[in-house]
Amino acid sequence: MDQDEAWAFLERGHTAILTTLRRDGWPVSLPLWYVVEDRAIYVATPERSKKVSRIRNDDRACLVVEQGQQWAELAAVELPVRATILEPGAEADRAGALFADKYAAFRPAPSRMPKATTKHYQGQVVIRLDPVGRLLSWDNAKLRLHG
Repeated sequence: MDQDEAWAFLERGHTAILTTLRRDGWPVSLPLWYVVEDRAIYVATPERSKKVSRIRNDDRACLVVEQGQQWAELAAVELPVRATILEPGAEADRAGALFADKYAAFRPAPSRMPKATTKHYQGQVVIRLDPVGRLLSWDNAKLRLHG
């Protein structure tokens, strides 16, 4: 994929895998929802999550978005990023509105959630992921298969 195709792929994606680094240097990779605006990527997580403490310790991270089940459908974008925990304000609010629009149909109603789960997800922070370095992508659908 070229850069524009890769960013369009990211914008269409549903779930990303974010890898952050523990203090001992070992990576931790977890799935999460994300939104894209103006080639910045945003994720949200509970303020007390380990992700937040790992990012405060080391802002280097990596994001992967992939799709496909059959070999010819496999496609992905991987990019190294620097993670910034946003302070409350206009940028975090804008990202929150993007999350509300993108994932409204996928969230259970708060009244259906167990109280412990609702409590866990209170106090969300928004993290901006700014790409650094080279984006890596592939799309097997673009390959010509012989018949």
